[in-house]
Amino acid sequence: MITRIDLNADMAESFGPWPMGADAELLQIISSANIACGFHAGDPDVMAQAMAQAVANGVGIGAHPGLPDLQGFGRRRMQIAPTEARHLVAYQLGAAQAMARMAGGSVRHLKLHGALANMAAEDEGLARAAYEGALAVDPEIILMVISGTAQARAAQALGARIAHEIFADRAYTEDGLLMDRRQPGAVIHDPDQVCARILDMLRAGAIITAEGTHLPAQIDTICLHGDTAGAVALARALHDALRREGVEIRPFDGLRET
Repeated sequence: MITRIDLNADMAESFGPWPMGADAELLQIISSANIACGFHAGDPDVMAQAMAQAVANGVGIGAHPGLPDLQGFGRRRMQIAPTEARHLVAYQLGAAQAMARMAGGSVRHLKLHGALANMAAEDEGLARAAYEGALAVDPEIILMVISGTAQARAAQALGARIAHEIFADRAYTEDGLLMDRRQPGAVIHDPDQVCARILDMLRAGAIITAEGTHLPAQIDTICLHGDTAGAVALARALHDALRREGVEIRPFDGLRET
């Protein structure tokens, strides 16, 4: 049984007058926040507010760069060259660092968003390019990677600090990838189901697919999507379930793997 874990959530995904997510409530539950950087969602004001709230709650700050696709929320795939991936990640990380510094904090980790993350989970070359962009800006940044995917392999090859992530509210394919959101059952909304499957994964040290297959995996952090219906209730239920099992919730260390 894994006895120490980080809880992370994607946030700062409102834009202008259009709200999304319950950031203030989630920041009282989670230990790490992935803050949108303006490409797939968010804007300078939203970023500033989320950064300040994260600092006030003692939550670890992460940059959450995505593809330049506000209308599609960064969930539509694009054909991008490795150089483009490198530059767009570096650009967004720089913005996040500036906003975090204004709030009296600092960016400690980076997690790719949406389609960019899914593409990098399948394509080690793309993942490597994206992470090279981040490491060029901050060689000590922790790369939050989807456990068991090309993201993890790329980060390991670069000698980076790493945190391996699983998803509380998403179903997995037999390949260990996230099931397409358009598939029935891909997004899990029931708190009891979420808590049971995550506890099973922590006991097994493995990702459990939708078919019940156990895929051994390193697990450092659990993602709760801030835009999922009932996100706050789900986060609170999982937080409480972990505590009842004696699991300590705290930010990950992000160790280098040799």
